[in-house]
Amino acid sequence: MLRIVSANLNGVRSADKKGFFDWLAGIAADFVCVQELKAQAADLSERMRAPDGLTGYFHYAEKKGYSGVGVYTRHQPDAVIEGLGVDWIDAEGRFLQLDFGNLSVISLYLPSGSSSDERQQVKFQFLDVFMPHLEQLKAAGRDIVICGDWNIAHQEIDLKNWKGNLKNSGFLPEERAWMSDLLGRVGWCDVWRTLYPEQPGYSWWSNRGQAYAKDVGWRIDYHIVTPSLMALAQSASVYKDEKFSDHAPLIVDYQLTLA
Repeated sequence: MLRIVSANLNGVRSADKKGFFDWLAGIAADFVCVQELKAQAADLSERMRAPDGLTGYFHYAEKKGYSGVGVYTRHQPDAVIEGLGVDWIDAEGRFLQLDFGNLSVISLYLPSGSSSDERQQVKFQFLDVFMPHLEQLKAAGRDIVICGDWNIAHQEIDLKNWKGNLKNSGFLPEERAWMSDLLGRVGWCDVWRTLYPEQPGYSWWSNRGQAYAKDVGWRIDYHIVTPSLMALAQSASVYKDEKFSDHAPLIVDYQLTLA
């Protein structure tokens, strides 16, 4: 079995204080994709860089205390690819790809548009640039998993209060149509929704009100995979026993071994 975790940490230093790395030490993950590091290399402790048998690879944002993604792995990568090769995207530290034989593990932090109309336009621009890249990745014929915070709830089942969010970033018709195109025409697979068609699987809760306590959540953290890897996905779970962030870790086990 290959265990792959996706976790938006909402600050790696904050998550560390809340016990994330203690938890990580006990779950025997092969790969851990993290998002929203909110840190630069100099900010990371030794444990944050290489926790308990894992080695970390990171793509930091240029802006301090903002964005950034990483992948922790027990395996030596054949290649490490930071960014999409687009300056304005890569300055925000949103994409990191590690290759292992025929397997690629990607950590993704797609922009949020909730803070302003300007950021929503940046999100749409990102989606426009990202789709051709996703088409190329899919056409490469590799086993690929893209773990991360996509900041899009695809269907009504993916958020508690869908009627109240039809005009809000993360559930806009254009965003949902983009995701439908990715999973339909392009042919990528959504692991959680494929395994569990009727389970909401929320992974993020607003800090407002009692959203977490009342489970008024959104499913915006995904494992998006090529069909060859979807066929190997055995089970998935959202870990809520401890709270490291406003997101919960998404864990998927694949019937796959690395040479």
